[in-house]
Amino acid sequence: MAREQGTKPIAQNKKARHDYHIDETWEAGMVLMGTEVKSLRQGRASLVDGFAEVDNGEVYLLHVHIPEYLNGTWTNHAARRRRKLLLNRAEITRIERKLGDKGYTLVPLSLYFKDGRAKVEIALARGKKAYDKRHTLAEKQADREKEQAVQRRLKGYKD
Repeated sequence: MAREQGTKPIAQNKKARHDYHIDETWEAGMVLMGTEVKSLRQGRASLVDGFAEVDNGEVYLLHVHIPEYLNGTWTNHAARRRRKLLLNRAEITRIERKLGDKGYTLVPLSLYFKDGRAKVEIALARGKKAYDKRHTLAEKQADREKEQAVQRRLKGYKD
């Protein structure tokens, strides 16, 4: 059986980039049940309320919604269960040390398949204040307007 190559995105957490300053990111494997993998292959997952925590030297992903597999039987999984993340010891100790600082949290940014294996990108993040969020939105709007002006100008030269 041929193994899948490349990455296939499943879910993005756009709200996390809006609500947090992202400091560092890591790619982690996930310990999943068979029905969870089947549900993910259908592209069904939500990272919106998700976060991760370190417990007894292991990292766990909480409140990530992977709906039950529709064709599953009594062996189906719980939709919001606690899932273990696979990271090496040095990464876990670094994360644990940083989480000890005030204001830091661990949030999932994206969920995807990489070479046939389910991966999650987690980030060490600090919460943004309301004025930071407004500033970020204003910057995006200014960049968008600048790009549109350049495009209109280039169109004028072509005619």
